[in-house]
Amino acid sequence: MTIISHLYAFVVGVDTHAKNHVYSVLTHTGEHVDTATFPTTKAGIKRALTWVGRRTRGDLNTLWVIEAIGTYGAILADHVADAGYTVAEAASMNARDRHATGKDDRIDARRIAGTVLPLDESRLRFPRQADGPRQGLRILVKARESMTGEKTRTINALTALLRTHDLGMDARRKLSVVTIQTMAKWRLRNESVALTEGRREAIRVGKRVGELDAEIKDYAARIEALVKDSAGAAVLAEAGIGPITAAVFYLAWSHHGGECGEVPAESQW
Repeated sequence: MTIISHLYAFVVGVDTHAKNHVYSVLTHTGEHVDTATFPTTKAGIKRALTWVGRRTRGDLNTLWVIEAIGTYGAILADHVADAGYTVAEAASMNARDRHATGKDDRIDARRIAGTVLPLDESRLRFPRQADGPRQGLRILVKARESMTGEKTRTINALTALLRTHDLGMDARRKLSVVTIQTMAKWRLRNESVALTEGRREAIRVGKRVGELDAEIKDYAARIEALVKDSAGAAVLAEAGIGPITAAVFYLAWSHHGGECGEVPAESQW
């Protein structure tokens, strides 16, 4: 067994937030060295790294355990790794323990650091390297999800419009692509004010659905190209797995030392 307290001279626990991160430095014996808060700006992160360096005497044999490494702690984790430190992701805080002590960021940061000291290194969650394809896929997949959600809401709004205004379209069932394309090409007619505005809105919404369709297809093609240019390409060889599913699988499969093409242990899922 390789216990964390035997491997590293210091451990830094970081409780992350949108505006400020809280840092707590412990020695390998669990002795508290110091705790401080710095802004999440580039300058703030630089100050934090300098502050930690002074309190650890510049020892790179220091483990950083960062909370929310995929969200609030993502940028910090990249800077810490670039500085030459080992970075691990903090485990979720136990709700019962947090309730017992109340929410205190300084206590949380210290607890994040102290919790890992007795653990075997194999139990730590190490983030994937922020390679180009992975970061690009994360952006594209999230953007595509957002556009897909917007498309669904837009079609629902169009359906509601057609069901409350007699624009000559049957909206009792799901609107087809052809129906929406037809409405996008409508021209205004000599009608009542309500129907004129209703038809104008149907034209606008129909055009927006068409724009979203084109954008979603474009992003899907870019996602496929990036998946093929990454370790996730091996997943595409599996029957029934398309580029979007392969991208999501590749982004979620973040266990330390694993590569696509291997079958991960159950504990690594």
